[in-house]
Amino acid sequence: MTVTPHLFIPGPTNIPDKVRMAMNLPMEDMRCPEFPKLTLPIFEDLKKVFKMKDGRVFVFPSSGTGAWESAIENTLAVGDKVLMSRFGQFSLLWVDMAERMGLKVELCDEEWGTGVPLEKYADILAKDKNHEIKAVFATHNETATGVTSDIAGVRKALDAAKHPALLMVDGVSSVGSLDMRMGEWGVDCCISGSQKGFMLPTGLGILAVSQKALDINKSLNGRMNRCFFSWEDMIKTNDLGFFPYTPATQLIRGLRASLDLIFEEGLENVLARHHRLAEGVRAAVNAWGMKLVAKEPKWHSDTVSAIYVPENVDAVNVLKTAYYRYNTSFGTGLNKLNGRVFRIGHLGSLDEGMVGSALFAAEMALKDCGANIKFGSGTGAAAEYFSKTATTAATATS
Repeated sequence: MTVTPHLFIPGPTNIPDKVRMAMNLPMEDMRCPEFPKLTLPIFEDLKKVFKMKDGRVFVFPSSGTGAWESAIENTLAVGDKVLMSRFGQFSLLWVDMAERMGLKVELCDEEWGTGVPLEKYADILAKDKNHEIKAVFATHNETATGVTSDIAGVRKALDAAKHPALLMVDGVSSVGSLDMRMGEWGVDCCISGSQKGFMLPTGLGILAVSQKALDINKSLNGRMNRCFFSWEDMIKTNDLGFFPYTPATQLIRGLRASLDLIFEEGLENVLARHHRLAEGVRAAVNAWGMKLVAKEPKWHSDTVSAIYVPENVDAVNVLKTAYYRYNTSFGTGLNKLNGRVFRIGHLGSLDEGMVGSALFAAEMALKDCGANIKFGSGTGAAAEYFSKTATTAATATS
């Protein structure tokens, strides 16, 4: 019997049937006069998810990495100084990109399991009297470690120093699942991708841009060369509802369905659901007697939990056992966490039953690989939490 594999990695996430069916259509003419009826409302509805006050959203046929690159090359120049922090595989990759694109990075190298160091940022910005720092980068949700950082706190540090630097945020595994208040927090570029909270296949790099960033982009002298990810080319065609090159039309159809589902549930209810499901996972981890990579509750992510396995257990074997024996995929430990950590993605199209299935498979795989845990301990703790909070959750979504 063929059974659909159980997917609990932190992206790509499970795709709702309505979204899959919206993409299951013949190819269409992306230059036809009817196409703007699809695209123009999507651009505006994406702004609601980012909670923007001004600016615009670009949708590139790429992964989130492409949106990263676009944000850098459209607002900064080779040799510009930027402030960044590194505390996981994806913040590490962002630093690597910035350096390879010719930026001078002032780096805060932090312990994995922590997040953006607000006090260090505040001190560095306060001392930068000549405003040499042109942009401040912050990874909102570090997918490798299950750590969420305080973006509002970064904005407070910038404002306290009266610093004009751009605020650049990696929201790939947060937007659509965690609260992103781009306008209120003064975020200038926020990067996301289609395969996380937007519940689509990989293939769309989504970049929300403030009016401040757009104004900076208008000054071309000394800026980085660019072509495919050029905002100027996108703006000319997006304003008419089209793209400067062939768009991923089926993914865009899926994006329309995804946005409809988000608004049908209500964005605030989506965020509350993610928090509740994450709390259930954390209850299970605690019941197992295991620890999260996130050092403190203030760092806990509501989209992914990175979990240390016991010292006598190899996390790689846990992943293989879950996959081959129980038809379940969890996220691997990345970089220095390989073999020490497995990750449960709990974002996107997910409910209590699906989380219970993930925990059920995790318990079996852990036990099979030598972990001293009691069957039902984690699943029971999660069930107890979900049961206690069910009335509140039902009220919130009714």
